[in-house]
Amino acid sequence: MFARGTRSRRLAGAILPPLLFAIAVLVVWQLYVVIGGVKESTLPKPTDIIDSMWQNRTMLIENAWVTIKEIILGFIAAIILGVGLAVLIRSSRKVERAIYPWLVVSQMVPIPAIAPLLVIWTGFDMRPKVLVIMLVSFFPIAVNTIDGLRAVEPELMNLLKTLRANAWQRFRKAQLPAALPFMFSGLKVAAALSVIGAVFAEWVGASDGLGYLVLVLNNQTATTDMFAVIVTLALIGISLFLLVTLLERLLLPWYYESRESEGEGLHIDPDDPS
Repeated sequence: MFARGTRSRRLAGAILPPLLFAIAVLVVWQLYVVIGGVKESTLPKPTDIIDSMWQNRTMLIENAWVTIKEIILGFIAAIILGVGLAVLIRSSRKVERAIYPWLVVSQMVPIPAIAPLLVIWTGFDMRPKVLVIMLVSFFPIAVNTIDGLRAVEPELMNLLKTLRANAWQRFRKAQLPAALPFMFSGLKVAAALSVIGAVFAEWVGASDGLGYLVLVLNNQTATTDMFAVIVTLALIGISLFLLVTLLERLLLPWYYESRESEGEGLHIDPDDPS
């Protein structure tokens, strides 16, 4: 019973502060527009944005589904590419020296310059969008996973070698558990980047999707409807981030238990004179 009560307090502590902050921001925003007489074409009221989302819900849902499919496929491709590269790079020092600098250089190439070429090479279907999302998202996954694979304790690796564990057994027993918390940190960053990548990919060449909708509404100076699309995009990004966080909690219970134990161990009671 006590554990359930503690868990409820922790959940409330995690949800209430950002919720109250968001409500405060929306109230200030509403008052600023109403009292300041700001034009709707410049900055619409939050209530008008919510009304636009309801009035245009069918259009938003249809285009959101297109963007969500692109994000899911691009995100999965980014995980495969990012984790695969990380494992390959950490497989030997020679491979790391040969590939890792190019991994960093790949992020110096501006995606806006590549995206039109991807459209020319692959067409106007979903493929260039998925490729852009993958290219935007895979880097934090790869870099964080590499750091995680490096973080394994040398004593543990030496022990496994002493016990004649092969490379796969050393990876499964030591390197992978050490890398998973780092990999999920990269996945959270990639979740936000994937939404940005989807919007940009649809700007380059698309006939539907939320990014395309933003472009069309911007040309029509439909500011309120454009904000409604932006809020929908933000909700998709937040949902993806929360989904990754939930998966992390479910797959790494030992990691969170150790963190909570460390937090409790570091707690200092100000009333305790010792």
